[in-house]
Amino acid sequence: MTGRFITLEGMDGAGKSTHIPWIAEVLEQSGRTVRVTREPGGTALGERLRELLLDPSQQVVPQTEALLMFAARRQHLETIILPALASGEFVVCDRFTDATFAYQGWGRGVSLDKLKVLEQWVQETFQPAITFYFDLPPEVARARMAGIRSPDRFEQEQEAFFDRVRRGYLSRAREFPERIRVIDATSSVDEVRAALRPHLMAL
Repeated sequence: MTGRFITLEGMDGAGKSTHIPWIAEVLEQSGRTVRVTREPGGTALGERLRELLLDPSQQVVPQTEALLMFAARRQHLETIILPALASGEFVVCDRFTDATFAYQGWGRGVSLDKLKVLEQWVQETFQPAITFYFDLPPEVARARMAGIRSPDRFEQEQEAFFDRVRRGYLSRAREFPERIRVIDATSSVDEVRAALRPHLMAL
């Protein structure tokens, strides 16, 4: 692998969508070829699964939800991420496996040990070069998202769910401090970018 895999994590409203184009621009200005993608999604199959997973009319049990996430991820890795990295591209991905541990594991209560088995099966030893976790309280995220669009199946959850998701993300950050950088997403756009830039330059 000659490219680098960069992931952004956090709840909707944390600002990932605001900063992803800027991250891509910074990397491109450094002479890198950048591919931006997302999970679930990134492929034709993944986008179809994304529609089902986010559809408020769907009743999806937690274990099925986790399996669909990993199914979409394997397709994403095989057809988009790994070939791009092999060709030297920098891949910037909106969410990856940390989200599955946070949302399906901590949020939904799916066994973390079972998720680790799926992670090993789908990814083997593959992990991002660096992950930026945009951290903020759930009530702030909800306030930012209010009125922007109709809430999807996840966004309709109660605040207690997002409290668990946040604890899950912070637990992952403690478990993998060499990879996950916690970014204070309550800061201004300029302050967040000032925090991100040194890590991007180090890549």
